[in-house]
Amino acid sequence: MRSPWFSKPLAVFGRRPPISSLLLCVVCVLGLIAILGSTSLSVFDSVTPTRVPDIYSNYRRLKEQAAVDYLELRTLSSGAGRQRELGLCGRELENYVPCYNVSANLLSGLKDGEEFDRHCEMSRPREQCLVRPPKDYKIPLRWPAGKDVIWSGNVKITKDQFLSSGSMTKRYLFLIDPDWDSGLFRSGHFKLRLLMLLEENQFAFHSEDGLIFDGVKDYSHQVAEMIGLGGDSEFVQAGVRTVLDIGCGFGSFGAHLVSLKLMSVCIAAYEATGSQVQMALERGLPAMIGNFISRQLPYPSLSFDMIHCAQCGIVWNKKEPLKSKGAKYRRRFHFNVNIDGILGLPNGMFLIEVDRVLKPGGYFVLTSPASNPHGSSLSSKKRSTLTPIEEFTEKICWNLIAQQDETFIWQKTVDVHCYKTRKHGAIPVCNDGHDSSSYYQPLVSCISGTTSNRWIPIQNRSSGPHLSSAELEVHGKYFLPEDYFEDSQVWRSALRNYWSLLSPIIFSDHPKRPGDEDPTPPFNMVRNVMDMNAQYGGLNAAMLEEKKLVWVMNVVPVRAPNTLPLILDRGFAGVLHDWCEPFPTYPRTYDLLHANGLLTHLNSERCGMMDLFLEMDRILRPEGWVIFSDKLGAIGMAQALAMQMHWEARVIDLDNGSDQRLLVCQKPFVKK
Repeated sequence: MRSPWFSKPLAVFGRRPPISSLLLCVVCVLGLIAILGSTSLSVFDSVTPTRVPDIYSNYRRLKEQAAVDYLELRTLSSGAGRQRELGLCGRELENYVPCYNVSANLLSGLKDGEEFDRHCEMSRPREQCLVRPPKDYKIPLRWPAGKDVIWSGNVKITKDQFLSSGSMTKRYLFLIDPDWDSGLFRSGHFKLRLLMLLEENQFAFHSEDGLIFDGVKDYSHQVAEMIGLGGDSEFVQAGVRTVLDIGCGFGSFGAHLVSLKLMSVCIAAYEATGSQVQMALERGLPAMIGNFISRQLPYPSLSFDMIHCAQCGIVWNKKEPLKSKGAKYRRRFHFNVNIDGILGLPNGMFLIEVDRVLKPGGYFVLTSPASNPHGSSLSSKKRSTLTPIEEFTEKICWNLIAQQDETFIWQKTVDVHCYKTRKHGAIPVCNDGHDSSSYYQPLVSCISGTTSNRWIPIQNRSSGPHLSSAELEVHGKYFLPEDYFEDSQVWRSALRNYWSLLSPIIFSDHPKRPGDEDPTPPFNMVRNVMDMNAQYGGLNAAMLEEKKLVWVMNVVPVRAPNTLPLILDRGFAGVLHDWCEPFPTYPRTYDLLHANGLLTHLNSERCGMMDLFLEMDRILRPEGWVIFSDKLGAIGMAQALAMQMHWEARVIDLDNGSDQRLLVCQKPFVKK
């Protein structure tokens, strides 16, 4: 069935319209878009769910609609009002990540480590061009094969970053880290690090004899036993569902946790080459750029059940300033927690930030190999290193519950009254409302979350994505429980519709590639998903229920009601973000972007739609998908911008009499 919005211009002007009439049509359409966009209400006024009705599930009707869209696009593009298609950026921008320009930050006066932090305000206006893929880029392997094998041409790693051994056709590679020394290899801890196999044009993350997998598996089992469990399969029963993995290497530990049905999110600093975040995302593992320098992480307080740091670059006892180590060290400097104070920050500020995002009863796991260059005993070296940490963790009500080899585990108190009974000189408690916004705010020197209704021990929380009525009540500021349950029903239906829509398109547009198995929807093309306006995380929950082999980065816009605490409490990955700024990730890292109602809201914000679409194109993989669900005016504007991005764009009329439309886009694989 043809949409009235498209049939009218075609009926009036026909196949070969006069130029004057065509110009009049274009002006009228643009005026209609402006009127609808200015008068439409913001979807952020409320997070009450909007029902997503059934969309086309019949392939014949889908092709008819696509034909209508094609004629409409050809008509508009043939006239004087045709939008300029954007060209490709230079090859120097293949791995472009905005907001992390160290040279520009230094010129602006930032120093002592802050030049490596995120500074979008320092970024110059970006050239309007499309970030191209590298010359040797290939479409990632389907999950789960892509978890263990990736194409070497898809990530940027230099030869200077590796120590290698083996033949010319099979080389075992170790990523060089400034915190390493020969003691790692003598003690056998290299099994936890960044070993991988380079064979021809692929990186493999475990060898045939299972060396790496067994090392990580043994380590995970050791951590579980240290917190009193029979094995790592009992993590969920113990309340551990979400893990923040700081400086995750190539993501082997996170990959193992994913196999245990845990949500492990990697954060690591921006790296121009050899990026841990880029490598993890290429493997289909949750990750984003984030660092401990001078600002809080973009998570609310009480976000994670476990925080893990295995040789993550945190300097626990360095007393010299960061700049004394030189530029090479600073490039690899990730997370510096100095108990004696550096960068002009009070003592232990980074541990306080770890405490802020750790839930009551949660665990902080530190694996840090101790070197012994001066001949002192290993035990005495550990004691001299950890004594300041032990003293400081007592001040923030952490208890060192286990130590084995070079792994130490602290548990955060579940007793909120602990902070009132500490000795003189303890870290103060933050004032009420201090944690209302944590979007890259300056680090604080007080304990957060103690007055939150979400102060619930992890051992007392639900083990699944569906929260109990009591757990929902603590989030009652922005919604009613009945809204939450209705939202779940809406997204179950919407997900089925999305996949019935995408499946025939995948079959028709993507014939079987040589060497590939026959595509089997719904998970043959998609692994990394971003919900750009996640609300309650309903799409993520529906994906889990339908057993889709995907993970979802649930993004809550900073000027929307802050539902991120609820999303994190459901055991999902999520983050606050301002869509007027670039997202902290590398190019070509997501297979599917979903934006429900986002465009209508951003029309009233300070950011431009062109900047948003350029950013979406940057983080979307070639042959990746975008699904917009929005009002007619916003969809019309988005369709024009999609054409400038070279995306294939199809408008889907919901056929229910409303002005709600879907716009389904696909990014082409440009090989130039």
